Amino acid sequence: MVAPTSSAVLIQGETGTGKELIAKAIHEESPRRNGPCVRINCAAMPAGLLESELFGHERGAYTGAYTQTTGRFQMAHRGTLFLDEIGELPLELQPKLLRVLQEQEFERIGGGRTIRVDVRIVAATNQDLAEMVGQRRFRADLYYRLNVFPIAIPPLRERVGDIEALVRHFVQKFAQSMGKDIVHIPDEAMRLMELHDWPGNIRELQNFIERAVIMTSGSVLQLPFGELKSMVKTETPEASRTLAEAERDHILEVLRQARGVVGGRNGAAVRLGVARTTLVYRMQKLGIVHTASSAAA
Repeated sequence: MVAPTSSAVLIQGETGTGKELIAKAIHEESPRRNGPCVRINCAAMPAGLLESELFGHERGAYTGAYTQTTGRFQMAHRGTLFLDEIGELPLELQPKLLRVLQEQEFERIGGGRTIRVDVRIVAATNQDLAEMVGQRRFRADLYYRLNVFPIAIPPLRERVGDIEALVRHFVQKFAQSMGKDIVHIPDEAMRLMELHDWPGNIRELQNFIERAVIMTSGSVLQLPFGELKSMVKTETPEASRTLAEAERDHILEVLRQARGVVGGRNGAAVRLGVARTTLVYRMQKLGIVHTASSAAA
């Protein structure tokens, strides 16, 4: 919906959820796809260097500035500028960024010539910018200018149904790059991966699968089961069975309270604090039939 426009986008989500991939997808689906897509990490450098990286500087602007440099805004002309970790942008730079967003013009450090650009902004953060505004750690006017079209990426623990597809994708990717032929993933391994919370989200899962592919010598994926079992906080099949039974009973009780309704404002998914697709997936895994009558039974 937003990709074909030039509106600013604010991508919000935990570390490792794939915010940069979303930013690239927005650029690729936009009329600017033939232009540059330039990324800068606002947390990767001190304020002085960050200002130069964003806007560039003239020769002699400060000690060590021996040549003129082009900033990321100018590099992204007629394209997209991805401002990663925007919550780390120093307060003293925020008014300057706001001016560029509003006027589409700026001056290099040490220069007096106004440079006009045509840049689409996509920003990303793993922080709560609204809360930071209330704490006066982020300018309200800049927040509203960036937050034209917010996109919230749910963590992997709320997308359990995606884990199997992601695992198979990463196994194929790494097996191909390492010249291996892995055709089978044990059911027990997949079950344990679906039970893990993955606090590092997709990035953690990707690294875990890469490590497993390195360890695999045959056609069956070999995972460090000890590591998996410690991650899901359950070390025996009996403990896993008890956890599944408790989860099933809890879901059934919430479904009874919701009169068998899964989605919607008063549905079981909202009451449980998970996405509807996640709840449906867990119900299928636990053998819960999705009907009002069975839920109320």
